[in-house]
Amino acid sequence: MVKEALEATVIEGNGWLDSEVEYIYASDLMSDVLAFGKPNSILLTGLASQQAIVSAHMAEFKGVVLVRGKKPRDGSGVFARDHHLVLLSTELDMYDACIRVEEEKRGIKLDSGTASPAPKVNEILLNNEFSIEGSDFARAGMASTEVKSVLKKIGIDPKIVRRVAISTYEGEMNVVMHAIRAKVLLAVTPQLIEVVIHDEGKGIPDIEMAMQEGFTTSTEEQRAMGFGSGMGLPNIRRNTDELKVNSVVGKGTTLQMRFFI
Repeated sequence: MVKEALEATVIEGNGWLDSEVEYIYASDLMSDVLAFGKPNSILLTGLASQQAIVSAHMAEFKGVVLVRGKKPRDGSGVFARDHHLVLLSTELDMYDACIRVEEEKRGIKLDSGTASPAPKVNEILLNNEFSIEGSDFARAGMASTEVKSVLKKIGIDPKIVRRVAISTYEGEMNVVMHAIRAKVLLAVTPQLIEVVIHDEGKGIPDIEMAMQEGFTTSTEEQRAMGFGSGMGLPNIRRNTDELKVNSVVGKGTTLQMRFFI
């Protein structure tokens, strides 16, 4: 068991400690988690912010372990409880925690306690709109969470839901870090899912450069929260079937993301 191996305390999720986990992922860079983390994993991280918990949820992780004795803040515990994520805290540092888990890997278990997704609906047609406020890190990820919840409720394939959630979340974080506000438009037809994020902000001077992995204009404060590593747009491109980016400097940016069902 992860809890026993790490001598961890349970902050949230006592009822979900028996479900199976396939992978352990250790990182403080949330864009890397979204890019390379696999579903049914546990995240080991030193980031005690809500964005670490939201990132784990978007990536379909089962839980989060805060290392070095850190405790959640910014509503992280409430978010974990509401979305059926196990949240643990261990006094071990990242390295020792990874070693402990490796030693006990044959006994790793954790349970989400959630029901199986509903059967895929044959005919789907809906339009939803969500709002994002720039610089509002306390609520960053809420629009993406709502998008994910809607898609799960109508029975979209979980693999597609995960790709949509990650792409929307990366787009939302770009708005929070770089724009004033934005609208998120979600449209679902029997053939595809379309998410459009239209923001009011400073725009992107060089879209081709912004698409390169590692390119970033984020501040030190933003990078300290685990974002701004230059993986946002590349992650979106990796997870979408079609991506169009239009931007006007001084006015804003529109991301049009399509996912084929």
